[in-house]
Amino acid sequence: MKNLNLGFSFLFQMVIDFSASWCGPCKFMEPVLNAMAAKFTDVQFVKLDVDELPDVAQEFGVQGMPTFVLLKKGKEVDRVVGAQKNDLEKKIEKHRALVAAA
Repeated sequence: MKNLNLGFSFLFQMVIDFSASWCGPCKFMEPVLNAMAAKFTDVQFVKLDVDELPDVAQEFGVQGMPTFVLLKKGKEVDRVVGAQKNDLEKKIEKHRALVAAA
């Protein structure tokens, strides 16, 4: 698991959206992510363009877009590859439930 050290360690839960401006499925997911960000206000959503930050994408082993990496306290706990909005939402809800139960 990778540890993100970009000053986000104070955030408890984050979803990183690895995407690209030329990626059709990434564009499809934009409104979905906006809706999730409005619904899950305790989760920080961050969008990273793999062409602008290739080193970060490489560090996380991103091979396809979109890739969504779920982090807790800077450490990867899950990921979704592809425009799988239902899978992404389920995984976010799962990890939020684990936080609430802790």
